[in-house]
Amino acid sequence: MLNEFKEFIAKGNVMDMAVGIIIGAAFTAIVTSLVGDLINPLIALFTGGIDFSGWFYSLDGETYASLSTAQEAGAPVFAIGNFIMAVINFLIVAFVVFMLVKTVNRVKAAAEKEPEVKEEAPKGPSEIDVLLEIRDALAKQKAS
Repeated sequence: MLNEFKEFIAKGNVMDMAVGIIIGAAFTAIVTSLVGDLINPLIALFTGGIDFSGWFYSLDGETYASLSTAQEAGAPVFAIGNFIMAVINFLIVAFVVFMLVKTVNRVKAAAEKEPEVKEEAPKGPSEIDVLLEIRDALAKQKAS
């Protein structure tokens, strides 16, 4: 059983998956920063200062100054702004993955494509062709 486990771990697919998970975790931090530090301020600029992360609805009927205050009070809340930010994060990640897969597929297709054999334009008769014509012409002259 230990040998089977070693074989399983040594397979390329498991190693590729592990690398993908590690890169994905690092990529998540980058996307979170991109959305929080760059995209949110742009959205707020175009929407008149609206900050999605502060959008919430308290289900207990109480009014709270902020989402963190409501959560500290233990109130049940719909954190609508957090959901919107998660959707934006997802769309960004999905777009980047799409572009990455598209690029990889393009590179794969280019690598698999057979090199085109360029046909050289005829340069005219070769020396051998000219010599054969001369021989044939001489043979005709002798025969006549």
